[in-house]
Amino acid sequence: MGGMTDSGERTDPGTTGERGLPGAGLVKGLAVTLKTMTQRSTTQQYPDVAPELPPRSRGVIALLEENCTVCMLCARECPDWCIYIDSHKEEVAVPGAARPRQRNVLDRFDIDFSLCMYCGICIEVCPFDALYWSPEFEYAEYDIKDLLHDKDHLGEWMATVPPPPAHDPHGEPAKEETAAARKAAVPASPAARPTTPGVRPEPDREGGAAAPGDTAGEGSAS
Repeated sequence: MGGMTDSGERTDPGTTGERGLPGAGLVKGLAVTLKTMTQRSTTQQYPDVAPELPPRSRGVIALLEENCTVCMLCARECPDWCIYIDSHKEEVAVPGAARPRQRNVLDRFDIDFSLCMYCGICIEVCPFDALYWSPEFEYAEYDIKDLLHDKDHLGEWMATVPPPPAHDPHGEPAKEETAAARKAAVPASPAARPTTPGVRPEPDREGGAAAPGDTAGEGSAS
């Protein structure tokens, strides 16, 4: 924008100050081009060379069908409502039970990846580890309807799921490991100890029952 002089006349911005040299911008641009031309290219030759993805890449969601209990948590928590689940109940005869039990059988588990926004909420809320992230991302389709993957298609992606990372040796152990170690460290109670028929249990020597060879107190004193 132009300025104003002391007399109130408007000045042209092109007439004030020093003008740049003609072609200075072109020279600067060519300097950047020449600088990059002398550096080694870092272009990845995809698809001829597979890219090295980070270990926690979010490609496609894989389903481990045998772990699914049809709890519907993933479908209810999905913000895009792109998970569709159908199931039915079957009776399972349990030996020794008074009546047969019922279990849910998964009939349909579809994910519409044309609606999925890859937030990972369904994987986080699954209590039985039935959903996993796979780094595979090459599942583009010519028809948007083909982006609806059924449970068989989702099960095929399990072969591409990387193994979980190793535990940190200096990290805090899992709660399950701590509970199992605490339970194993507690000695069994006298009532839970195995006994041999015809042999009296050994006492705790603190006022318990007498030992098998200990006859004191059984009427020897008159």
